Amino acid sequence: MLHRRPLVKRLLKSRPDNLLVVSGLGSSTWDVTSAGEDDRNFRFIGAMGQAGPFALGLALAQPEKRILLFTGDGELLMGLGVLATIANQSPSNLVIVALDNESYVETGSQPTATAGPTDLEAVARGCGIAATRTITKESEFNVLRDLIYDSSGPIFVNVKIVSEVLPLVFPESFDGVTAMNLFRDAATS
Repeated sequence: MLHRRPLVKRLLKSRPDNLLVVSGLGSSTWDVTSAGEDDRNFRFIGAMGQAGPFALGLALAQPEKRILLFTGDGELLMGLGVLATIANQSPSNLVIVALDNESYVETGSQPTATAGPTDLEAVARGCGIAATRTITKESEFNVLRDLIYDSSGPIFVNVKIVSEVLPLVFPESFDGVTAMNLFRDAATS
């Protein structure tokens, strides 16, 4: 299994200018924020389950941009239907990276369904997303990077990560209007 913060930071270190990042509620947002402030990041705080639909809408509205969604297994499990909608809309510029630690770390580390028999890659494939992969080892980093930056989507990658409690890293501002305006300007430039 991989460690989430170094992985996200490494993936975003040399990102292309056209890559817009959306992060799901909780740990995914803290991970993206810990990689550094960037107006091309839209981080959800307090809206569990909304990152996937937002990323899909963004991918459809901005076809010349590459959209990368970081979400967790807990958030994804609460709204698996979004994978079917993504498959049916089939945006070639959307990549979903599920950071799967098999637990709800933010609320006490209770196990999620992925700690049992539920396989998120199989679910994504069953919904109709043809390009899927599960990453479990650091040696697969280049495969993950290539999928994110160079492959045609939609793409779903389930990354098995260590379940660890990490410090929260908050964005500079919690003002939603400011965050949306900064992101909109970055997304349309």
